[in-house]
Amino acid sequence: MLFLLIKKFSEVDLSPDRIDNHMMGTLFEDLIRRFNEQMNENPGEHFTPREVIRLMVRMMLRGDEVALKQQGVVRTIYDCACGSGGMLSIAKEHIIKNINPSADIRLFGQEVNDETFAVCKSDLLIKGDDRDADNIMPNSSFSADGHKDKRFDYMLVNPPYGKDWNKDEGQVKKETGKGQRFEAGTPRKNDGQLLFLQHLISKMKPVNECGSRIAIVLNGSPLFTGDAGSGESEIRRWILENDWLETIVALPSQMFFNTGITTYIWILSNRKPAHRQYKVLLVNGAATYKVKERGKEKDIEVFAQKMRKSLGDKRNELSEGHIQQLDDLAFEFKEGEFTKIFDSIDFGYRKITIERPLRLNFQVSPERLGRLEAQTAFMNLATSKKKSEAADAEIEAGKALQASILEVLRRLDSKLYKDRKQFEKVLEAALSKAKLKLSAAVKKAILAALSEKDETAEICVDDKGNPEADGDLRDFETVPLKEDIYTYFQREVLPHVTDAWINETVRDEKDGEVGKVGYEINFNRHFYEYQPLRPRAEIAPEIKALQLRLLAVFQDMGH
Repeated sequence: MLFLLIKKFSEVDLSPDRIDNHMMGTLFEDLIRRFNEQMNENPGEHFTPREVIRLMVRMMLRGDEVALKQQGVVRTIYDCACGSGGMLSIAKEHIIKNINPSADIRLFGQEVNDETFAVCKSDLLIKGDDRDADNIMPNSSFSADGHKDKRFDYMLVNPPYGKDWNKDEGQVKKETGKGQRFEAGTPRKNDGQLLFLQHLISKMKPVNECGSRIAIVLNGSPLFTGDAGSGESEIRRWILENDWLETIVALPSQMFFNTGITTYIWILSNRKPAHRQYKVLLVNGAATYKVKERGKEKDIEVFAQKMRKSLGDKRNELSEGHIQQLDDLAFEFKEGEFTKIFDSIDFGYRKITIERPLRLNFQVSPERLGRLEAQTAFMNLATSKKKSEAADAEIEAGKALQASILEVLRRLDSKLYKDRKQFEKVLEAALSKAKLKLSAAVKKAILAALSEKDETAEICVDDKGNPEADGDLRDFETVPLKEDIYTYFQREVLPHVTDAWINETVRDEKDGEVGKVGYEINFNRHFYEYQPLRPRAEIAPEIKALQLRLLAVFQDMGH
């Protein structure tokens, strides 16, 4: 098999005069794509389009050109899921060719897949970068960090999307908590993207050592998955409250070889310039405009062009002009058609619990008595954990008690009570007269069976006179962190449900305030543009035409 493979390749002229490095990389990516599809690999695993990497590199390095041009400058670049090393190689190549040919750029990486690790290492060896090849480590960067205690100037990665981290759970849990690698906690088990991001943040250099910058490609899940208090939300909260997130760029659709999902480039830094501190820039690189082709409207990408031939799911590509445009938009930090600037706190909210009172009516009816017999506490009266004769006696006594309870209840009138206190008095009097002493659990079962929800009934209150909450009517509101929850409640809730209140026992674990804090970045909502519906006068004739066509079809079927 190896001989046949080499023979095939030997029949093609792959010399550098005919095939440059970029084309060779594209060939390699296409081969991997084909094998990936056969093996049903995870989306985004192994490779990233070269033009996406070039955009990431430019955005990551933009603004550092003066420092990088210094004589004898030394910089480190790290990729914790480096695959075949494309990101590392392009980053180094960009600095050497476009910024400073004499710069000493040192590459570091780690790759879990043995075959891809070997390709990356051998590629660097072939290029003569023996020192860099020694810095590429095998195994998972989660469970066996090959560059422990190292810090880097620049970091970039395209982690696999939606891949579980069960195999690394033991080590990840050991390094979760304050001051550790996964300080903010862990996301759900089936997606480790935010673990990769935390891993990179843990390797940022301190600000007094010039800090670090990170570029990472993620899908939409890390932006908004997870409710307030969840692992994902807490990681976003940690990043935004520490002011590390600088820019997020939404990439055009259909950019990757084996996935059509929307992807985003995040740029993070712990040395943001003063005018960008506690600010986040969103760039809508996925923007489209509509054109009419053959009478039909079609969406065209603003920042991408169609490929002459698709490669798997990849149908769009970034031209050099598109890369420059997106890089400029990210660097210039201005509001515009495709850009929006937010305070970090704008993505935060406080989730408050809204309660409404429990209102019940009570009545002794055959239907409700039937429900009592299905109540667990009532049924348990006729069971026993004892053995032999003692158990039989206990069961018989329980059955007799059940019969007595039902007899007492049947003697009560069938009046509909809309006040629980009043009904409880009637019930207690009847049980006392029959000399029946029941446990709290059994009394609760009786009340549950004989009650029904009733909006016209009196509010049920506890021993202290406070209204009890109806779990079925419980609701939640998300209040922006910039707004007072009580002001919001008065304006948005009370006019619609006048008997509601905020459950003040539900508090955030970190700040202790009412409501749980959450963070999400709903990218699409911020760039949503309302499209008005077509007028009725335009739609009606189309509907009539369709009706006539359908009628003709049915008539033909009838013949």
